[in-house]
Amino acid sequence: MAKSVAVVGLGKSGLSTVNFLLAHGVVPVVFDSREKPAGEADLDKRVSLFKGALDGDKLGGFDCLIVGPGLSLKLPALVKARECGAEIIGDIELFARYAKAPTVGITGSNGKSTVTTLTALMVEADGKKCGMGGNIGIPALDVIADDVDAYVLELSSFELETTSCLKLAGAVILNLSEDHLDRYEGSMQLYLEAKQRIFKNADKIIVSREDKATVPPSGEYFSSFGCDDKDYGRVIKDGEVWLSVDGVPLIRNTELGITGLHNELNALAAMALADTLGISRDAQLKVLRSFTGLPHRCQLVRELEGVRYYNDSKATNVGSTLAAVAGLKDGVKGRIILLAGGLGKGQDFTPIKNMLGKEIAYMICFGRDGAMLAALGDQTRLTDSMVEAIEIAHNEIAKPGDVVLLAPACASLDQFKSFEERGDVFAEKVRML
Repeated sequence: MAKSVAVVGLGKSGLSTVNFLLAHGVVPVVFDSREKPAGEADLDKRVSLFKGALDGDKLGGFDCLIVGPGLSLKLPALVKARECGAEIIGDIELFARYAKAPTVGITGSNGKSTVTTLTALMVEADGKKCGMGGNIGIPALDVIADDVDAYVLELSSFELETTSCLKLAGAVILNLSEDHLDRYEGSMQLYLEAKQRIFKNADKIIVSREDKATVPPSGEYFSSFGCDDKDYGRVIKDGEVWLSVDGVPLIRNTELGITGLHNELNALAAMALADTLGISRDAQLKVLRSFTGLPHRCQLVRELEGVRYYNDSKATNVGSTLAAVAGLKDGVKGRIILLAGGLGKGQDFTPIKNMLGKEIAYMICFGRDGAMLAALGDQTRLTDSMVEAIEIAHNEIAKPGDVVLLAPACASLDQFKSFEERGDVFAEKVRML
């Protein structure tokens, strides 16, 4: 470990990093630009905390800066610190330098948490101890232990920016759609380049046959998943769709605990990752039958007067909203009424426009960028809040057979603390109707 270390950005991952360093005999200094950073009350008394604007000269005096994923490396203070000779890494890079067990990594625009959870459960179902962490909400450093048999990490583009030495037994980019373009100067190429860093030291690279952007620049990979009958794929047997490996049917799609084509692809990706860890097929299939999904991912909240209400608050970008609609449409007798809005993060909403009046019968828009969504077509309505959108859908629009789907295509932070809070408020309001 470097002689002098600073943690830049507190919060959950920053506090985890501080505690990990202390456990390894290093007392860091913490910097945070906020006056009331999350985690301050839990900070060890041995650690000095400096609040306010970041000073590049001061940061440059440290050997190593461990920077939170929410901070762009293009911040002037961090640019200056690097020019002064400071090494800049993130908590995932620190994880890579200490973790001993085989590790798989998952990134992509949508489905990361589902695939991460599925893969971790498959490891455990095979009788092995699994450490699951990263962007899924559990700091990676918190799960490092000597008795762990395998690690499963969800990795965001932000985390990958500061990661260079992570050796992965298996690595996958699930898909790529516009997200976080406010961080990447509106450039999908810069976003893709950050995602592709997951392949840098990967033993076995897994790609999606449905999205060419998931393939590394070299064009070389170990295995792939997709909708056809190749590799990890799907076949028709006796008139039914089965998930398959190398054309051999293994499990009917109707046996899965999660539904929709996007979740079939998630299941195939998890199987491919589990195979890189040597997990038995029986354990994999057991999990695919029992896992019913994560909170705020296309969860049926209630059926009222013939109308079903679904919470997919985790749909924070256009791609995840389209996946939610695609996953539900075949089972909808009536229409899909979409509730969308929030912080658009510089995305292009055109793909939603192309579905208006078709797969999406009507869209009720809210939040800071709700007006942008409402301007996509005539089958829209703008209102101030999500709660008002629910009331409009219930009282004025939805009929028996319809689905009211919260899949906002936007981040939640304009009106809520998190996508979880947004989903909880949605569910509570729907149950009160």
